[in-house]
This record gives sequence, structure tokens and C-alpha cells, in this order.
Amino acid sequence: MSKIVVFTSLTLDGVMQAPGRPDEDRRGGFKHGGWATPYADEVSGKLAGEGMATTGSLLLGRRTYEDILPHWNSAGGPFKDMLNDTPKHVVSTTLSEPLRWPNSTLIQGHVAEASAKLKKARKDVLVLGSGELVQTLLKHDLVDRFILLIHPLVLGSGRRLFNDGGAMAKFELDDAKTSTTGIVIATYRRAGQA
Repeated sequence: MSKIVVFTSLTLDGVMQAPGRPDEDRRGGFKHGGWATPYADEVSGKLAGEGMATTGSLLLGRRTYEDILPHWNSAGGPFKDMLNDTPKHVVSTTLSEPLRWPNSTLIQGHVAEASAKLKKARKDVLVLGSGELVQTLLKHDLVDRFILLIHPLVLGSGRRLFNDGGAMAKFELDDAKTSTTGIVIATYRRAGQA
């Protein structure tokens, strides 16, 4: 059985909103987009590449799906082909099929049931960004592993990975590395009931 792995960048105060570009996600008047870019280095890039290489499919929320694929398809780079070639399961109540990017399937029904079925595959399911989706997966006890790229930065505002009133979950540290720019790359695995 595969695992659902959440891979995301966040700040010391838990902000995950718009790590890549200034215009990535301005919801709520967010003005700090692109905060993770100055911290990118060979260590974090290698980890991202390894994660994509061992992934069977992606599970994405609508906002992440609509942002990440157009960006990499116009920017090119090492992730363009991986993102296009990898099967993508997109959770949305507003999109309809056929979806814009290759190898994309729409999930409109019960997200927890559809996600649980994805875990029956042989390779892991990777969740990139998709904060609201992560909350739903946690609520239904479907997150098996977190790979958190914790940046040495406090923003003071923005959408956070863990909100007040979210589901309880217990994890154990599986691995920790540090990048040359001070990113702590912490991998946590599910550790039974909270």
C-alpha cells in the first residue's frame, strides 16, 4: 500500500502561501509572495527531484493545479516533464473534465474516499501545496508523511499549513537535514492515533 506524502515549504511561523513567486497567491492581500526563492539551493532542489522521481501520482487542490502546471510549462526546467508525465488527481468543485494538463483526473465527489483509493497504488501519492486539501486529508487521517521545508523566516501573515481548529495527528521525526541556506528539511511519519 502506498502512502500519502505532503511536501511543502513553510516559514517558521507556519506560512505556506505563495512560496515561489510574488504573484503566486495574493489572497487576503498577501504581499510576501516568492519568500522561499532566495533560499533555494542544491540540497533542496535535489530533494524535490528525488521526491518527484519516486512518486506514483500527484494529489492537488484546484488552486495549486491551476498555478503549478502553467508556471512550469512556461518556465521549463527540470520539473516540467515530470509534472506533465505524472498522473495528477485534482480536487475541485468548480473545474470540469477534460482538464487542461495531460494525465489529469478530476475528483469531485467525496475527497476522503477517493484519496483512500489512491493509497492502494504501488507508489506513493505526493501532495504539493494544496493547504485546504491537506486539512481535509488530516481530518480523515489520510496523511502518512510530511516533508516540510522549514525556512528561517517569519512573515507574520499569510495562510498557514496548520490552522486553529484543525484535526489532531501524531507524527514521529523520520529524518532531518539542513540546506546550505538554513532550510530545515524535516520528514515526519505517522505515529498512530493522536
